[in-house]
Amino acid sequence: MEFRDVSIAFGLTFFAGLSTGIGSALAFFAKRTNTKLLSIALGFSAGVMIYVSFVEIFSKGKECLISGLGEVGGYWAAVSAFFGGIFLIAFIDKVVPSFENPHEIRRVEEMGYAEEPHKEGKLFRMGLMAALAIAIHNFPEGLATFAAALKDVKLGIPVATAIAIHNIPEGIAVSIPIFYATGNRRKAFFYSFLSGLAEPIGASIGYLIFFSFFSDIVFGILFALVGGIMVFVSLDELLPAAREYGEHHLSVYGLIAGMIVMALSLLLFL
Repeated sequence: MEFRDVSIAFGLTFFAGLSTGIGSALAFFAKRTNTKLLSIALGFSAGVMIYVSFVEIFSKGKECLISGLGEVGGYWAAVSAFFGGIFLIAFIDKVVPSFENPHEIRRVEEMGYAEEPHKEGKLFRMGLMAALAIAIHNFPEGLATFAAALKDVKLGIPVATAIAIHNIPEGIAVSIPIFYATGNRRKAFFYSFLSGLAEPIGASIGYLIFFSFFSDIVFGILFALVGGIMVFVSLDELLPAAREYGEHHLSVYGLIAGMIVMALSLLLFL
């Protein structure tokens, strides 16, 4: 495994994680949430992640495991790891209270009540808890981006882009409460930025744990696990978030567009 490959994988993971800062910046300059744009973008991201998970990531994981464990054992291991990824991220979602969960979407304008002074402490706490919740969620997402990019950079780029889009509204969830509670844009951006660092940290920890025994079996398990994580994130977070903005049909159009773009990008590299 070359240093260049590892560097590119970490670079893409940083890009995906730190896109929470984009959401933070949008929150400062937008008076209202652009619901149409967000619905399409979140749907697009879900389409990319669902398509690439089933068509490419799970398939690659299964191939690696079959080569190491045989057809029957490899297939069972791939399916087990896939649903293991789903259960892992579902458990993380379960332990995060819904009020403080960053995937409980709120519009920018809905945060305006924060200007009432007696709610400043509550809002600041909400922003910090959202940052913590995002950090917890971003650990496995960082590992997912890193593993995809390390195995195949052509696969890592669309995965990183999809997760980056997914992270933009999370940046809003952190920065808006903290900004209204403190009136400090820098502080709000800092906490939003900090929460995004969990993705490259998750990638680093995964790399340190698995580096010494990277093999087809390890890659296969990671890939199948990543596929499950990304499918759950898409179905449980991205699509419901897009519908929460009240643009159901646009989110579906974005979903289909994401699948088409992902399919075409994979065909171009055949």
